[in-house]
Amino acid sequence: MRIITRPDFDGVVCAVLLSDALKIEKPVKWAEPNAVQRGLVDIRKGDIVANLPYHDRCTLWFDHHYTNRIYRTFNGAFKIAPSAAGIIFEYYRDSFQRDYRELVAAADKIDAAELTLDEVEHPEKYDYVLLSMTVSDGQDPNESYWNRLVGLLQEFDIRQVLDDPQVKQCCREVVRQNKAYTEALKTHTHVDQHVAVTDFRPLEKVPAGNRFLVYSLFPEAVVQVKIRYEDKQREVIAVHVGHSIFNRGCRVNAGLLLADFGGGGHRGAASTRFAAERADEYLPQILDALLKNRNNETA
Repeated sequence: MRIITRPDFDGVVCAVLLSDALKIEKPVKWAEPNAVQRGLVDIRKGDIVANLPYHDRCTLWFDHHYTNRIYRTFNGAFKIAPSAAGIIFEYYRDSFQRDYRELVAAADKIDAAELTLDEVEHPEKYDYVLLSMTVSDGQDPNESYWNRLVGLLQEFDIRQVLDDPQVKQCCREVVRQNKAYTEALKTHTHVDQHVAVTDFRPLEKVPAGNRFLVYSLFPEAVVQVKIRYEDKQREVIAVHVGHSIFNRGCRVNAGLLLADFGGGGHRGAASTRFAAERADEYLPQILDALLKNRNNETA
């Protein structure tokens, strides 16, 4: 029995809860949603998939993404909720060795992007927010660190976790990265009406950083489109669409929009990957939908 989940903070907390409730000691298998959708992840009978699209071979599935909803019988739980971790917490409520209420509340808040301006601009002042930023999109894979976090969060409270030397170093790096990321956003973002377009394709290496910073830097925008190359060969483009968490005027369901381009996600945040040769066709369509800003849920 293996846990297969996504390498973000919600995924880490999912792994903490599942490992505890089901007494699983094997290392977590980490996977990106797009890789699951393309059949690139080895999922077997007995596996528990969380915070990722459903797979026919898994034995249990837990998720909360709008575009991952399925209409067939399965074992596990799905509902639109702030986090997948919260769904798992409710499912196994009486099976845990520790009290995870505070950790799950943090996962709910962070995955639902219910953050204040100060939490976005100064994450070093907020323990869970800072920790969550050590596991985020755009960073190089670091499975040993992600698995270490799972073990630490099962055993210790947040202050003890942050005192771990490796975690402490990662947190220092996050603060450094956010400063560099702020400058990169200023250089590579322009606002088209109410859409902030961040194009990192000119960069050899895409900087990592707080995904919410763009909303504090460009408060007039209601949504961001972030574009980058996924691979060193520049053959695959990754596109992320996110509603502003401060200027909540975007009416487009981002998950539904990007599902038309091979991706998906939440109403307020979604992503997709496609061949670079498709960029001139797909990117104008995505931008046009966001500029029109029409509710696409009933279209």
